[in-house]
Amino acid sequence: MKALILSAADRPLEIRDVEIPALSEPDAVLVRLEAAALNRRDYYISKGLYAKIQYPIILGSDGCGIAVAGHSEWLNKEVVINPSFDWGENIAAQSTRFSILGMPRNGTLAEYVAVPADRLRAKPKHLSAVQAAALPLAGVTAYRAVMTQGGCCAGQTVLITGIGGGVALFALQFANAVGAKVFCTSGSNEKLEKAETIGAIGTANYRNENWDKQLLEQTGGFDLIIDGAGGEQMNSLLSLCKPGGSVVSYGATLGAVKNLNLHRIFWKQIRLQGSTMGTDADFDAMLAFAERHDIMPTVDNVYSFDNATDAFARMEQGQQFGKIVVNISNGKF
Repeated sequence: MKALILSAADRPLEIRDVEIPALSEPDAVLVRLEAAALNRRDYYISKGLYAKIQYPIILGSDGCGIAVAGHSEWLNKEVVINPSFDWGENIAAQSTRFSILGMPRNGTLAEYVAVPADRLRAKPKHLSAVQAAALPLAGVTAYRAVMTQGGCCAGQTVLITGIGGGVALFALQFANAVGAKVFCTSGSNEKLEKAETIGAIGTANYRNENWDKQLLEQTGGFDLIIDGAGGEQMNSLLSLCKPGGSVVSYGATLGAVKNLNLHRIFWKQIRLQGSTMGTDADFDAMLAFAERHDIMPTVDNVYSFDNATDAFARMEQGQQFGKIVVNISNGKF
């Protein structure tokens, strides 16, 4: 089979012919992939910016395909893959054994992948294979952040930072679907304009002076803030959070927070909540929510498998609005 291989820290990604995965686990199922989507972790791994990288490795956590081998109820059915492994029994946080498909286990940027049968779920009927491939990792991360950890509900005023990334866009769609009033930030006016077309009722460019004060004047503050950036703007988010409100952090693309204003946290009784990926229950709830509300993943660009390295180049540019997908089978979408 063809697979996109990262063979060493100093080697570029390249498509190679490798053996089809053996079904070495008793409950393993072989999935012939139709489409796979990129996540930022794939890019970080490709640049060596990830802990405990193993070589060689097939990247990719998100995938949609057809189960073609293995003793399973899923045979000959179109499936999506839950990319989480070994969450553990504590629903509040993942175990030390927790891992994500695509490192250290070979992932979905290949013609076939082998996964345990309990990682498979039926593809949402309203989505194409390309759209469904865009859903799993970003979708479950957003669902846990917005719904499980954030408790988002109708009537709340919600801020989603860094709109344009996959998780942020799903967060916007999920919060909007339950009846929240959603605002977004970005450093790109073009992305903010697009966000308004899919449900944001207000936006702010964080590169502009006093962007946070302008949002505060518009809204009076936010009940819930969903943030994947961290960095220096965290203190601005604490200012924007209403007394008794919540800030849910699922990432730190802007790095550590310098001079975190603890006084603002305790005086306003702000709940600062971390969130990573999601439990199997979160994943199942996310799929059901997506079907119930006809959530359509925002797809930025679709690349043929032969041009999969161009998909990584697109992510490196940071200009995408939505998920970057690789059409493995070159089927229609």
